[in-house]
Amino acid sequence: MIIKKLSLYNFKNHSEKKFEFSPQINCFVGNNGAGKTNILDALHYLSVGKSFLGNTDFNNIKRDEDFFTIDAEVQNEDSEDIIKISQPKEAKKIIKKNDKSYDRLADHIGYLPSVMISPYDSNLISDSGESRRRFLDSMISQTDSEYLFDLIQYQKTVQQRNALLKYFAKNRTWDRDSLEIYDAPITKFGTGIFVKRRNFVERLGPIVQNFYRIISGGKETVSVQYQSDLSEGFDSAQPDRTFRHLLTESLERDRMLTYTSKGIHKDDLLFEMDHVLIKKTGSQGQQKSFLISLKLAQMSLVKELTKKTPILLLDDIFDKLDDTRVSQLIELVNQESFGQIFITDTHRERTESVVKKINEESIIFEV
Repeated sequence: MIIKKLSLYNFKNHSEKKFEFSPQINCFVGNNGAGKTNILDALHYLSVGKSFLGNTDFNNIKRDEDFFTIDAEVQNEDSEDIIKISQPKEAKKIIKKNDKSYDRLADHIGYLPSVMISPYDSNLISDSGESRRRFLDSMISQTDSEYLFDLIQYQKTVQQRNALLKYFAKNRTWDRDSLEIYDAPITKFGTGIFVKRRNFVERLGPIVQNFYRIISGGKETVSVQYQSDLSEGFDSAQPDRTFRHLLTESLERDRMLTYTSKGIHKDDLLFEMDHVLIKKTGSQGQQKSFLISLKLAQMSLVKELTKKTPILLLDDIFDKLDDTRVSQLIELVNQESFGQIFITDTHRERTESVVKKINEESIIFEV
């Protein structure tokens, strides 16, 4: 997949910008605050329909404007498609492919897979499990068209169950039969999500280990472990049984807490080095090496599962990584035959030097 052209209108700090890209390497250079990362964020929108920075769609509309639009011309194996994302101030976001709107966002996810490597990746180690769940969900959604739909249905049902638990507490009443209406959909969608998450992480872990071994020289052993309430006692022959048992077992606890305390919405990823959480024992350099390994593994696995080469978005990494890790990253990018690459940097000379090492056709844009 190649993004040939990109047009931005009222997106963040860009009133109007147009780009024609190289099929290989594209660099955006300029001072801090010029809007380089915003361009990468627009490319991320094309892939997954939302900001990688976590901003709401409305907050990405340029100040004092009524909408933003992102247009792109995308070349795939046998055709060219026009992708358009528009967000009016007072209406729902619209994503179109060749002038036809998607009925649901899940139908677009996976069309243009992407991987972002940025300074914000450190949050995956330091933040709560929620950020790691989002990361895992984003990876799987790009490889499985039904996963995001199931996840949305699960989250909606849990919210409805929680609202009923709060209603019972507020009104000092209780109706177990009404609450159990939500058990079937929670169990159905939750069990399917659990199985897909578990299987994905089982494939991801060894790839992370391999990349880390290359980057670190094999000094430490790292792992990615999937942690879930459903893991203990899970019966593949009766997959729904474990979740039903969890809901029944935690019913009185849920009643006191007024929310659903057990389920796949509490899942987490454990990033370990030599069997200890990397955030506890890993140096800053080791953590950076792990995160690069994790993202390269993501790219490799998404490519394997979708048969599409993801676009690679490298945001400001040359300021945040030392020269050794930059060289290792560039070498691995070369070896893995990654596809179209987009890079931001504050120093043109440094960017030109890095691009020469990759030895591919490139365009440098001043922002």
